[in-house]
Amino acid sequence: MLRLLQVFTSLALLQAVASQQIWDIWQTTWDREMLFTYFQPTPDPINFVTPGPIGSADIVVDDSSLYQTVYGFGSSLTDSSAGLLSNLKARCPNSGSYWQLMDYLFNAADGANSAGFSYIRVPLGASDFSPYTYSYDDISGDTSLNDFDINVAPSSVFSVLQDILSINNMARVHILPWSPPGWMKSSGSMDGGSLNTQYINTMANYLLKSVQGFSSEGIPIYAISIQNEPENSDSTYPSCDMPVTTEAQIGLALSTLLDNNGFSGVKIIGYEHNWVDAANYPVQLMQQAESAFDGVAFHCYQGSVDEQASFTSQYPNKEVYFTECSGTLGSDWWSDIKWYMDNLFIGSIGYGSSSGLMWNLALDGSGQPLLPGTDSCGGGGCRGVVQINSDGSWSVNQEFYSMAQASKAILPRDVGGPWGQRIGVSVGGSLDWALVVGAYKTGRVSSSDWNRYSIVVLNWDDSATTTWNPQPVEATIEFRGMQATYTFPVGVTTLWWYAPD
Repeated sequence: MLRLLQVFTSLALLQAVASQQIWDIWQTTWDREMLFTYFQPTPDPINFVTPGPIGSADIVVDDSSLYQTVYGFGSSLTDSSAGLLSNLKARCPNSGSYWQLMDYLFNAADGANSAGFSYIRVPLGASDFSPYTYSYDDISGDTSLNDFDINVAPSSVFSVLQDILSINNMARVHILPWSPPGWMKSSGSMDGGSLNTQYINTMANYLLKSVQGFSSEGIPIYAISIQNEPENSDSTYPSCDMPVTTEAQIGLALSTLLDNNGFSGVKIIGYEHNWVDAANYPVQLMQQAESAFDGVAFHCYQGSVDEQASFTSQYPNKEVYFTECSGTLGSDWWSDIKWYMDNLFIGSIGYGSSSGLMWNLALDGSGQPLLPGTDSCGGGGCRGVVQINSDGSWSVNQEFYSMAQASKAILPRDVGGPWGQRIGVSVGGSLDWALVVGAYKTGRVSSSDWNRYSIVVLNWDDSATTTWNPQPVEATIEFRGMQATYTFPVGVTTLWWYAPD
């Protein structure tokens, strides 16, 4: 009887596995024939069946290896981005153009034809993309911060944030200053210089008041960082050189203030600078103030993504976020997407990041408006995720398509459900080099519902360095002893299937 029961149990399990099917595919191809386009395989879904020979590439998904949760993709709502979006809203109140764009960017509902961006970074005070230089308290010597006022910021920052949250109430808001108020600094200016250490506690209080201020505007804060790019001091825009010891001391003071004022759930994220120094500044920050910091954040402008491991290998229980990289005007569309997927939206996630962000959410076609007089964004100029034109039209750039493909794989399947969690994946076969793959598991609210398993696949077999010759790759997908087959065109493909826990 026991043997018969085991046979029936095995058959039931085999039936459940065999019934897994790929119904849903999102795709962006190198030739732009598909631009974040949803379709279903025809005429039938793709079935997982008894394994046969492997394809030219063989994707092996291992859901027994669970890693970090991914909380979303997005960008920074700078003063410039907020102003352009607000102007679009005011210019076209009856056309719906603004709301169409915002829905396309931020609607995270399952099945929506939208990217579902869910992580927004906001400067506290001016950045290099502001109309003028300001902090929330520019009264010299006001150590009690009696004149602190977040409403000196353009009102568009808060109105656009409120609109984002009205579309996607799961969106996480991460705030940080580009500089302390100038009167706290050695330079006497927000542009360059360093914080005078006598103001460490004042700066911690300034950051607490920022959290309180956003909260009063109906904008809950997920995370706060102490200083953007603390190893950068530029005399042409708000910036601040901040040694590890200073950031550590501010973090410790801020942690206590947050706990004592009802904001213990707000994460404190350190570093916020380039990969190149991952083995030093963020590691030393943890050595000095590990109890204060939930994790660290990285930018892309120097170093390489694998350097994130220099931090995670020493502090595996600390969170990692990827929070800034900028597109450059005039660069190649498809080359950018390849780099973004390999390094950021598959790559950085593969090295432990829980977010993937670009820099400006929106700019015009010339990379404006920049802070007057700044040398930021040299060369071709910075490109936004969205381009907004003076005639009220808009378009999305390669940064959008790259992040949208990644975002679809990790959004909650159910209202109130869990976010996607990175799982193990490897690529074999004769064309193992041709595919870059990330894999994710999204749990369900009800234990009786099957989990969603997603893969994001970059096929970059285009022979671009020799003779242009884009080649689709026939690949097998291995999952729990079963196999599916799909031919990936050159581009980025996101697909998923469902399976029991």
